[in-house]
Amino acid sequence: MAEGGPADLRAGFADPFSAALHCQVLGVPFEDRRRLMSGLDVAFMTAREPFADSALNWYKDVGYFAVRLNDQLALAPEERTGLLGRFAELKEADPESAHLTDAMFATVAVSLFGAGAVSTSAFLTLAVLALLQRPELIGYLRRHPERMAGAVEELLRWNLSVGDGLPHIALADVQVGDVLVREGELVLVLLEGANFDPEAFERPDELDLEREGVDPHFAFGAGRHFCPASAPGRAHAEIALEVLVERLPGLRLAVPSENLVWRTGFIKRLPERLPVAW
Repeated sequence: MAEGGPADLRAGFADPFSAALHCQVLGVPFEDRRRLMSGLDVAFMTAREPFADSALNWYKDVGYFAVRLNDQLALAPEERTGLLGRFAELKEADPESAHLTDAMFATVAVSLFGAGAVSTSAFLTLAVLALLQRPELIGYLRRHPERMAGAVEELLRWNLSVGDGLPHIALADVQVGDVLVREGELVLVLLEGANFDPEAFERPDELDLEREGVDPHFAFGAGRHFCPASAPGRAHAEIALEVLVERLPGLRLAVPSENLVWRTGFIKRLPERLPVAW
């Protein structure tokens, strides 16, 4: 943002913020963020038919994290950092982990970086877009910083960011409203639809930063599929939005919202660019 506006908030803030966060959590150099982020465009693409280079993209990133894991193993224990540093400790000290290969550890790291970086960046981009479409909300948050945690919860509920329904196979016959779903049938579930259930949220179609009792939303999933990084995800979203609201009080969309170009064929629904001025 140092170059001045207009600027692309997604490329200039949301993506690098998210990449820096996850590089630190995993214990890999921040200098590698562009290389890691570039692979996510392919990794989280949704396509009707498999394509060969999706596997090539995946194994390239697995190979990267396997190398970084061995870099951590080469360090003295007190110099190791991040999750890969903890994996290195497991490989050395825990006999119950002896059957785990470098590729297995690297696969966990790839999955965490990809899911975390994409989700954090997409949320920040969509949250800022929602605020910019109602500029008075930025002023409200500047006057009431104590409301930021609640505002993040409401923005999490509000943002329908999953681009495609999540596929499930019914394990038994189940009645859903007026529809009987039979065992073995494919079901596409839009989890975020529950966030707009009028029986759970009063005036669900309204973005209300003063809303109380918004916590039981499904932005992080539920049950056995609840996101393990929900706590740091919330904390870092609060930090990012606090910085933007405080340092850029005049933040505004630099183009009409109807001129935004939205990405298709991707697990997240988000604009390709978010041009802003201040």
